Amino acid sequence: MADDKLFIPLILGTPRMNRESEHVAKWVFAKMKERTDIEAQSFDVRDFELPRDQYGTEIGHLFPEWRDAIIRADGLVVVTPEYNHGYPAPLKNVLDHLLGEWGRKPIGFVSHGAASGGARAVEQLRQVAVELGMVPLRRQVAIPRIWAALDERGVLRDPPITEAEAMLNGLGWWATRLRAIRTGAAVTRGATT
Repeated sequence: MADDKLFIPLILGTPRMNRESEHVAKWVFAKMKERTDIEAQSFDVRDFELPRDQYGTEIGHLFPEWRDAIIRADGLVVVTPEYNHGYPAPLKNVLDHLLGEWGRKPIGFVSHGAASGGARAVEQLRQVAVELGMVPLRRQVAIPRIWAALDERGVLRDPPITEAEAMLNGLGWWATRLRAIRTGAAVTRGATT
């Protein structure tokens, strides 16, 4: 692991059984691992049994690996389905259990669903991200008609490679600049993506 690599966790945002999101998250995580500028780590909301009455610093004692990863993170990728025009409640709960740890970090979204590909869920998550002090990316990956997008082995038939690369490029651009602001380091000029 090089010191200049960006540390970007991925969170799989639904705990449902037989979830298509798991296949999508594996594909996105593999794309992240292919990059030379990103060190990736994967998390799953299934691994969190969060209390309903404890927020903020209390969560550090319950899930220190998650809290430490977000403190260290230069950005975040969220993989979410769209359920009834929204995103899963467990994802909101995981996001809400941390506060200042999110600040000044970009967030990219990969969604799936019916015709909209999860776009409505992401629109709601953008509002949450802004309230957490994050920078939501304009570019996202949306996979419509997920039931037809995956083959019988759970592999995307026509993976949105161009969209994923554009989102990850934008995430890298923002993460580099925001890390420099957080740490007071100089930023090399570069084109926006």
